[in-house]
Amino acid sequence: MKKLVLLAALTALSACSQKAEESKDPAAAPAETAAPAPTAPAGTAPGNYDVKMADGTVASTVINVDGTYADADPTGKVVKKGKFAHKDGKDCFDPDGDEAEECWSLSPVAADGSFTATNPAGTKVTVTPKKS
Repeated sequence: MKKLVLLAALTALSACSQKAEESKDPAAAPAETAAPAPTAPAGTAPGNYDVKMADGTVASTVINVDGTYADADPTGKVVKKGKFAHKDGKDCFDPDGDEAEECWSLSPVAADGSFTATNPAGTKVTVTPKKS
């Protein structure tokens, strides 16, 4: 009987010892939660934006909370308006009338809030929030 008690005690002690050794093993340690991967831009928020064209001219776009937009030329004259939506990771502008919807890919946003938008034809513009 003493041998059985001694054997049980040694087995229990051995089990505790193995768990302590296993916890020191980095492979057995619980994995740290990895930081989430950067996500694609969520789309341009409603607001007023300067839009710098490749030739250096600066026009503007206003995106409204109600899902509409208005584009103005460099003189401030509204030249296009319609519906705005964010679809499949792109900003999509559907002008009033017969013009087709055009969706622009977005670069990550820079520290100053600016980003590059590229249309399907490869035209790139730099979009910057207007300062209040």
